[in-house]
Amino acid sequence: MSSLTLEMPAPRLAWPAWREHGFAIGVAIALHAGLAYVLLHLAHQAPLPTPLTTVLTTELISLPAPVIQPPAPVVAEPAVAPPPAEAPVEAPAPEQADLAFKRAEQAREEQALRLQRERQQRRAEAQRQERLAREEAARQAQLEAQQLAEARRLEAERVAAANAAAAAARAEAQAASRQYLPIAKQAPDYPAKALERKIEGECTVAYTVNAAGRVEDPQVVGNCHPFFVKPSLAAARTFRYQPRVVNGQAVAVANVKNTFSYRIE
Repeated sequence: MSSLTLEMPAPRLAWPAWREHGFAIGVAIALHAGLAYVLLHLAHQAPLPTPLTTVLTTELISLPAPVIQPPAPVVAEPAVAPPPAEAPVEAPAPEQADLAFKRAEQAREEQALRLQRERQQRRAEAQRQERLAREEAARQAQLEAQQLAEARRLEAERVAAANAAAAAARAEAQAASRQYLPIAKQAPDYPAKALERKIEGECTVAYTVNAAGRVEDPQVVGNCHPFFVKPSLAAARTFRYQPRVVNGQAVAVANVKNTFSYRIE
């Protein structure tokens, strides 16, 4: 047989509802009372003073009509075509990238080789030009040396020839003077007519000295006064010479000249 046991709760102290909200009710009453006091205080304040009236005076002014500029013609701007859309650049495949890299490397190597060949060609050309310049300078120096040597040789030959000619002339003069030296020369008589007229002058006679040393065929050469021709020829015929001997034989000497001078002292 079951049994039920009932337990009664302990009694709690309960407050009325108006006591729990009393504080809020008091605050609301205080706010309403303050608001009523402010409204009542404002209602009893003095009235605001009447604002002063300001009088405005206006005057009508006529202005000239504004000049209306004609509207500027509107130039239609040419339609600009939109730029073509760039095709999307596809990323190169690894094989294409390697191929492009190899081609770039090959191009750089070819350019380097070309530059090296050009430098070698320029160096070879410079060396060739320098060699040609040296050869030309050597050729010019050799030519100048040859010309100088030739000039010296010609000068030496000319001097030698001149010396030989002078020696031959001296020897001939010595031989001539030694071989047909005059032995006897008689001065001509002064013409009386020339002496009376006080005429002076010179007369040259050319003749041949024969193997015997005598004068043959005297002739007057050059300018000679007529007064002096006869006495000059007569005096020349009286000359005696030592004959010239060649190889042991006496020979004649042609074109021997003698000049007679006629002076009044």
